[in-house]
Amino acid sequence: MPIPNGFSNTASTFRFNSDFLAKSYAGLTDEEWLRQPSATTNHILWIVGHVLWARASVLRMLGSHWTRPWLALFGRGQKLGAGEYPAPHELAEAWTEISAALAAAFESVAPEVLAAPAPERVPSFDGTLGGTVAFLAFHESTHVGQACYLRKWLGHEGTMG
Repeated sequence: MPIPNGFSNTASTFRFNSDFLAKSYAGLTDEEWLRQPSATTNHILWIVGHVLWARASVLRMLGSHWTRPWLALFGRGQKLGAGEYPAPHELAEAWTEISAALAAAFESVAPEVLAAPAPERVPSFDGTLGGTVAFLAFHESTHVGQACYLRKWLGHEGTMG
């Protein structure tokens, strides 16, 4: 089934973010995944984990299930050091997996699912579930930008050349 009309921009944002986030951590050492510009700034490992958590939420809203035992460490409101984090390679593998799962979910989502009312206490651009997913694409883009910035701060080439 093709991606529903009016939802292709949201799906494209997630697709582009999949590539940009993977480029932001490509070639980093395990130590670099944990470096922070300041004590109150998230490191790339936390950002990737948080975006994984948010994508798992999108999948759940669309009727799919994806999780990892450590996912709650990166949930909304969780602080750095809330528990023992997975190794960077686990996050990278999870990123590849969830990106494919999300793309498949977008290909199979019915327009009436996206038109359903947004979940309570979750932001939505228009009060629908599709508006919530679009908001989460915006949320994700913010974090992807942070990771791309951190990559440059660490002294690596940028994600776009």
